[in-house]
Amino acid sequence: MNRLHLILKRATVIALAIASSALLVLGGCASTPAPIAKMAVAEAALKHAGTTNTTENAPGELQIATAKLARARAAMDNEEYLLAGQLADQVEVDAQVAVLHAQSTRARKAAQESQDAARVLREEINRKTVR
Repeated sequence: MNRLHLILKRATVIALAIASSALLVLGGCASTPAPIAKMAVAEAALKHAGTTNTTENAPGELQIATAKLARARAAMDNEEYLLAGQLADQVEVDAQVAVLHAQSTRARKAAQESQDAARVLREEINRKTVR
């Protein structure tokens, strides 16, 4: 009986040690630091995306990024740092999407203009050779 009592006592001590360690680990995760660097990167990405080309050629994507940045700022104000960090990451990606969409649109327009110019030249050449 004495040996059983000693084993149970050791098991209880080990269980308490494991529980205490788990609480310390979980407690460390619960206090998410303010994502100041992520917010700065998101701000810079949106500022970079806010060119005239992007404003004209990808206004929807730019608006999505702008709205998410506003939500990230509100989350920062409310000390919801995990949400603010997630939104800041999304803003960075959305801003890049806006820039790439605008570049794609501009390239498509330039290609169309080149095709139109080539068509006009072909028509002009055809008119001159018919005469």
